Amino acid sequence: MNKARLEWVMSGLIQYKLTSAEDHFLKTVCADFDKNQAMTAHQEERLETLYKEKSRLTPDKKTDPFSFKKSSPEKTRPRMSRRKVY
Repeated sequence: MNKARLEWVMSGLIQYKLTSAEDHFLKTVCADFDKNQAMTAHQEERLETLYKEKSRLTPDKKTDPFSFKKSSPEKTRPRMSRRKVY
């Protein structure tokens, strides 16, 4: 994994609420990558799995067909006054 890919994955993971273990893992991976300019295959696989798992939790609003209906307020029809017929 190169530096650009690592930064992209990290920026994506920041959006989600992480457990303390996941947060500690991310800090360790970043420190190891800065020190060695590489990471182990196990770290890379675990990081990709974590990213895929977290990205599945929150649906993308662009692809959710019901997101507009959920967020928009209900429309009300204007009341028509009744005419008296003589």
